[in-house]
Amino acid sequence: MTDHEATASPTGWVAEQARRYEESGGTVGATIQGAPCLLLDTLGRQSGRWRRTVLIYGRDGEDYLIVASLGGSDHHPLWYLNLTANPDVRLRVGPERFTARAETLPAEEKARVWPGLVEVFAPYAGYQAKTQRDIPVVRLTRTEG
Repeated sequence: MTDHEATASPTGWVAEQARRYEESGGTVGATIQGAPCLLLDTLGRQSGRWRRTVLIYGRDGEDYLIVASLGGSDHHPLWYLNLTANPDVRLRVGPERFTARAETLPAEEKARVWPGLVEVFAPYAGYQAKTQRDIPVVRLTRTEG
């Protein structure tokens, strides 16, 4: 694999959107239901292989924010488990590719940014009500590229 290749999500529509996003250089598939999205590559905590998913994002200054909601599921998405094990990730945001460092936000910082994330993607508001799990918000800070 080249530096930017990764195994796509096993979820069919996610894999297809990731393929179109990557093959177009970030010009096709860059939104989900009108919300901006990015490609996130995480290093598999068990396989040691790069894994790719498509996620909606918000911004906080220069940083990107992603939500580990899994639609309000009672368990964390696999990509979140991967980045907690290895917080060094790779991103494509539109035409740009770069590396970043992932950090789960503490409660007070999550509370500060949450309204902006709900503004970007309104369904987030209902996801927390569907689960007892505290849905993590992750800050992605560019490291290079």
